[in-house]
Amino acid sequence: MNSPVADNKNSVAVLGAGGWGIAIANLLAFKKLRVFLWEFDKSAAEKLKSTRTLPQKLPGIQLNHEIDVTNNIVAATLNSHYIICVIPSQFLRSSLAGLKGRVLNNRPIFVNLAKGIEVNTLKRMSQVIEETIHPENYSGIATLSGPSHAEEVARDMPTAIVAASASREIAAEVQRLFATARFRVYTSTDIVGVELAGSLKNVIALASGMLDGLDLGDNTKGALLTRGLAEITRIGKALGADSATFSGLSGIGDLITTCLSRHSRNRFVGEQIGKGRKLSMVLEALPMVAEGVETTRSAKKLADLYKVEMPITEQVYQVLFADKPPAIAINELMTRGPRPEIWG
Repeated sequence: MNSPVADNKNSVAVLGAGGWGIAIANLLAFKKLRVFLWEFDKSAAEKLKSTRTLPQKLPGIQLNHEIDVTNNIVAATLNSHYIICVIPSQFLRSSLAGLKGRVLNNRPIFVNLAKGIEVNTLKRMSQVIEETIHPENYSGIATLSGPSHAEEVARDMPTAIVAASASREIAAEVQRLFATARFRVYTSTDIVGVELAGSLKNVIALASGMLDGLDLGDNTKGALLTRGLAEITRIGKALGADSATFSGLSGIGDLITTCLSRHSRNRFVGEQIGKGRKLSMVLEALPMVAEGVETTRSAKKLADLYKVEMPITEQVYQVLFADKPPAIAINELMTRGPRPEIWG
């Protein structure tokens, strides 16, 4: 197809052509929307346009032939009614910088799918969008989050997820946009909680992988998930989230999935570290971004800033960035002073 020019009200730009971006683009194309898929690397965009596959990130999946692949972010978004951001959290701001000063003709809804917290600013992704895009250029911002591995969504496996926005109306519109018979979407107005839950569970997933690398058992994993959720809830409440959110799909649902799944990049990174490999070596060999690594930096900063006790996050940070052996980190967690079980 020629350069993207939206010609109907159902035009969608998906920014980010990794595995999750392709899975979401295919889902929207299945719903007969006009989809433009933006890839920041020109050569990668050309290759995806011709091969329609990305085997190193989403093996066995074909990109819908109706989807326009482009390296031009302005052309992809100019007339789109929805802009779906599937960009790793630490690169979202710089990617959207290409839209600064541009007029987006349809005042689109921005939907974030990244799960991370910007390290330098400690901003959530909806806040990054809000700061980067002029308010006259969008009609709403939402985040879509929950237990949703790209590998399974791409294969049309039943999935349930949450569309969150400060605006109930925007959340409902995003719900309608994505919902299919195999992709069930709930709504929430607690965008703070949904974004924090989706981001911080990756820190616990790193710890979960470390347990797997050390060949520890189910008792240990059950304790980790439970106490991990407690500290995520604790920092969430300090930042203004509704504690009930962390008991939902974007909280405990995503936490369980990410900590147990073979698809989880963060769990895999933790597992390799638990087996004795260095973080730099693991990340160098990983074809995709493990959001939890940089989110661990952000989480520690937030815990220090808000004076919230997050012992698991602290130990993950020490393992990743201070070369503490995972076995010693676990021992320090287990030998902390006695206390009652307090939730959140």
